[in-house]
Amino acid sequence: MKKTVAILFMFLIAFCSIAQNTTNKDSLISVLQFAKEDTSKVRLLIAIQKFYATKNFDSSLYYLTKAEVLAKKLKTKDFDFLINIGYSEYYYYNNDYKKSIVPALKNKEIAERENDLKKMAKSYNNLSAIYNHFGFHKLAIGYILKCLDISEKTKDSLSFPIRNLTASNTYYDLKQFDKSIHYAKKAIEYGKKYNNSFAHLMGLNNLAASYSGLNKLDSSIYIQKQQLELAKQQEDIVNIVYALINLCADNFKIGNTTALEIYAKELDKYNSSISDSQAIAQIYYAKALNNIALKNYAAAKKQLDNGINISKLAGNTDALGNLYQTYSIVYYLQGNIPIGSTYFYRYDSIISAQNLKELNFYTEEMEVKYNTEKKEAQIQIQQAQLKQRKIINYFLIAIAIALLLLSILIFRIYMHKQKLQQAKIDELEKEKQLQATEAILKGQEEERSRIAKDLHDGLGGLLSSVKYSLNDMKENVILSADNAISFTRSIDMLDSGIQELRRIAHNMMPENLIKFGLDTALNDYCNSISKTNVITIQYSSLQMDTYHADINVSVTVYRIVQELVNNIIKHAKATQAIVQLTKDDNFLNITVEDNGIGFDVTHLTTSKSAGWVNIQNRINYLGGKLEIDSNPTNGTSIAIEIPLS
Repeated sequence: MKKTVAILFMFLIAFCSIAQNTTNKDSLISVLQFAKEDTSKVRLLIAIQKFYATKNFDSSLYYLTKAEVLAKKLKTKDFDFLINIGYSEYYYYNNDYKKSIVPALKNKEIAERENDLKKMAKSYNNLSAIYNHFGFHKLAIGYILKCLDISEKTKDSLSFPIRNLTASNTYYDLKQFDKSIHYAKKAIEYGKKYNNSFAHLMGLNNLAASYSGLNKLDSSIYIQKQQLELAKQQEDIVNIVYALINLCADNFKIGNTTALEIYAKELDKYNSSISDSQAIAQIYYAKALNNIALKNYAAAKKQLDNGINISKLAGNTDALGNLYQTYSIVYYLQGNIPIGSTYFYRYDSIISAQNLKELNFYTEEMEVKYNTEKKEAQIQIQQAQLKQRKIINYFLIAIAIALLLLSILIFRIYMHKQKLQQAKIDELEKEKQLQATEAILKGQEEERSRIAKDLHDGLGGLLSSVKYSLNDMKENVILSADNAISFTRSIDMLDSGIQELRRIAHNMMPENLIKFGLDTALNDYCNSISKTNVITIQYSSLQMDTYHADINVSVTVYRIVQELVNNIIKHAKATQAIVQLTKDDNFLNITVEDNGIGFDVTHLTTSKSAGWVNIQNRINYLGGKLEIDSNPTNGTSIAIEIPLS
């Protein structure tokens, strides 16, 4: 529970200078109305975007997109680094960490290619925050140590507060609280020194969290009160809420029910002002602790159930672990040991999954590697000095090495020719397979189109003629009451058959795909599935107004989504699903998620299911990439990337 919003704000380092030098958002927006279409306007758009980065995601994306479009129009790459940071933080704040890491890695390439140490430090800091969220603590530690080393070399003192804050947060997640305290104190020290109130505030947060992790609760509460006071001065609602939550938790642990009740009631002031799902779940957790202290167990269970539901939907294991542990306390206090043990087992399972022992080993390994690299650099300097003294010996060694390299080069040229021949064979084989797949898929679609047309125009028209004939007959033939009812029922059944035939023909080749395009067709398809009440499907798209792909590509993408949705309905036992299309540069990104029972993805390698084989063949035909994440707790998430160029 102590892990609060420290990671959420790590990306602010990228634009600290812009945020500090800009005091009036409204004045910037007024200037924007009269700005010329030049690089100054790009810089202005990025500055405005930063005001909305953590407050209004839609506005943030709006200004960021305009900045990117204008930069491309001006054919300048000078703002790629800043734009990538903007997109990375946008996806990060929206909990789409897979997309967040893509622009962050692009920035790493830019910084290393330009050999810009300050850009390297920024990109390493942001990658550390993202990898830390994924649980890749080995990579997170490595990047933040590199970041700190570069910051010291460049004497970039203004970055010291945030960089030490990132290090503190990373070590906290590894439960190495002593190191987390060390870097948190540095963040507070530099935050005060360089007037960085954000680093000061978050340093207090991490410091209190680490003291609590060491069970030094009096120290933790003392620091939390400082954090609460500073957050109120800054009017930072999120940090006010988390400070109150943490104060509730620690006062519950020490048995101070009076303070607990005061802080729990104060939380009610901010309920309507917070939208972050993790914070809302933790508020329920804090209120449940207060009800437990008051022995109002029914109310506590209700609060915990609300928090658990929110945490499951958001996939927040930190909050979920706290809620399960607290649930076990409720049942233990009521004397129901078996159920209490069940909830404690759920909590213990979440904690065990983090594999702390292995992660701590990774950390030590990375630190050793980092220190080793520094020692190797010193050794290289000494070797360079010795080289000057023994130039003759090194000259002879150089000749020997040159001969060895020449031999290796000749061998590599030979092996390279062999690889080129084999690669050409593989390419021809792959091209042959793609041509076969293309022919099969094209044949399937042509056959679908023919059958759909025959059903709609032929059989559909025939049945409609029969219906009109029967209706005409009904007006001219005198029938008994029973026969009239049977006659009418037969016409109704015929009408239902016509509607079903039209639905089948539409599914085989939807007309709106040809008339209105992929986006409209998929939206209609998802809505039609939702209307059946079998499952609720939420469809969304982004930048699809710029999508202009070949009809064969659109039909193939439509079939992929259609097959994935059919699989969810047949196997997932899900109640909700999400279908999302995003046009990004020259790629079409497809995301299909559900809240079902999940499955073991390793079974797909041996699966002979016709539906799954069709999906893979279509993706291969389009040259796309597929990623699957599935587990019983969070359902299934499938991400597909299709190149459009």
